[in-house]
Amino acid sequence: MPSENNSFTASDGFTLIYADPYLLIANKPDALLTVPGRGEDKHDCLITRVQTRYPDALIVHRLDFNTSGLLVLARGKSIHRRLSLLFQNRLVEKRYVAVVNGKPAQDSGRIDLPLIVDWPNRPLHKVDFETGKPSQTEYRVLSYDPEHHCSRLELTPLTGRTHQLRVHLQAIGHTILGDPLYADTAVRAKASRLLLHAEYIAFDHPESGEALSFSCPADF
Repeated sequence: MPSENNSFTASDGFTLIYADPYLLIANKPDALLTVPGRGEDKHDCLITRVQTRYPDALIVHRLDFNTSGLLVLARGKSIHRRLSLLFQNRLVEKRYVAVVNGKPAQDSGRIDLPLIVDWPNRPLHKVDFETGKPSQTEYRVLSYDPEHHCSRLELTPLTGRTHQLRVHLQAIGHTILGDPLYADTAVRAKASRLLLHAEYIAFDHPESGEALSFSCPADF
């Protein structure tokens, strides 16, 4: 399906990767909300910025405030419903890259730990084997930096729980560098931001059925 004139970096701080009459793909910078939060100081967000150019844009899924990378936006309610079903039925392939503390014992593996919100300490989430929801993440070590004792990982979430990648990596002893919520002081100080980026997404176009895939390398 032909796209519109779509590859540009907006002056207000996001990059539009793709646009057609049905959907948009944006690269969200770190330190930006996906949707508005509570309070006047949390009104600025990706969807508000995108809607200045595309008033019909609607958020289909979210990235954490500190996570950068690819987001799918629908144009109109009908397409929003169809795209939402793709995510709900796990028909969307997503891949992230992260830099974590230490070196995993295995070069690849699956983290299978149930997660739930840590109510007394919100917005934190935690592993809970009694009440947590099933959550799975696959990882692969891309490289190891012995000088800084950190590893670059490719991450594939098989489920989509809040903070899933961050909590799973913390749980196996390899917290993401720069994580303001889950890293201790030393690990947080290893990076000026959370080193987690949504670098790849693929799904079938909700109107044409065409297989779409998009890549956006991390800037760290």
